[in-house]
Amino acid sequence: MLHQSTSTPADRLGIAAAIGCITLAGVSLSLSVPLLALAMEARGASGSMIGANTALAGLAVMIVAPLLPRLAAIFGVTSLLLGALALGAATSVAFYFVEPLWAWFPLRFLFGGAFATLFVVSEFWINAAAPPKSRGLVMGLYGTALSVGFSAGPAIVAWTGLTSFTPYAICAALFALAAFPVFAAGGSAPRIERPEAGRGVLFFIRLAPAATLAGFTFGAIETGGFTFLPIYGVRIGLTPGEATLLGSAVAIGNVLWQMPIGLLSDRMDRRLLLLLIGVLGLAGALAIPYVSQWPIPFYVMLALWGGAVSGLYTVGLALIGSRFSGVDLATANAAFVVMYSLGMLVGPPVLGAGFDVWNPHGAPLAMAAILLAYIVLIARRRRAP
Repeated sequence: MLHQSTSTPADRLGIAAAIGCITLAGVSLSLSVPLLALAMEARGASGSMIGANTALAGLAVMIVAPLLPRLAAIFGVTSLLLGALALGAATSVAFYFVEPLWAWFPLRFLFGGAFATLFVVSEFWINAAAPPKSRGLVMGLYGTALSVGFSAGPAIVAWTGLTSFTPYAICAALFALAAFPVFAAGGSAPRIERPEAGRGVLFFIRLAPAATLAGFTFGAIETGGFTFLPIYGVRIGLTPGEATLLGSAVAIGNVLWQMPIGLLSDRMDRRLLLLLIGVLGLAGALAIPYVSQWPIPFYVMLALWGGAVSGLYTVGLALIGSRFSGVDLATANAAFVVMYSLGMLVGPPVLGAGFDVWNPHGAPLAMAAILLAYIVLIARRRRAP
């Protein structure tokens, strides 16, 4: 599909390498989340300890991401990616051999820092190499590949089990495998100048709120939804097996919608498209309590709804790429990832509070409230001069 654009062979090689790298790393991430949580539980960790350890990865992203544009300017994109892959592989193995659970907290921080580097730098590379006329298509291709990668991790854990070294070794091997495309296309990696003083992550959050808050909104909805949809399903009378399929329906929608939304973003105002996605997401969240009475239509609606909301990530990244270049693009991308991680931290408590206020339909209404806040912000920005 990229041959119809004005991209050079080096650009296409770089896009393919960065997408391949982050997709393989995405498999590792989706493998590690259930693996580490279940392994901690098997070792006798409390629920609060498991939650705190998981949240530490998000905190690492928020701390490390703002530093990455300057680090990329010093060490280069290729070296930074390879260093992050090596750190990810090393910590994956260390989780198996390190016995005291308190030591898993610094390990989890390093693990989260490696993923922060991989996402920020890879997405910068993809955005920088994407041709302007088909940037949305490229970001849709990236989103599709990443969604497929995320869906593979839990299946690997289910296949290998938890007690052996195998899942940890597979996680490390995926990091090592992701280094090959980076090596192959390292010469085409974009160069970054050192950022100017005062043009950090907070500057770009204020400068591009439509894009960066799209990351926050999607992070909150995605993480909260995957956490609470199975619980919601059980509370409305589905069996546990049927309830777990609710998350699968959303994941399928994420895979199927990325490319169409990316193509659409190449043909219309991306801020308007973000507004429309927010409205669709709001309507879908409000409809959940009514459609949930019929399981099959409920699965279909969740696939359509979840896929549409996932467009916040794809279009938000494309909007950043169309507005900025060079070190500004790298810093804006870091701001996007920081906001996405903040959304991942905020979403589950907000949806959990919704459950407490109104059982069982409070969680869908909490998602609606998050989307409504985003819609109001976008609408106000569009009216501003």
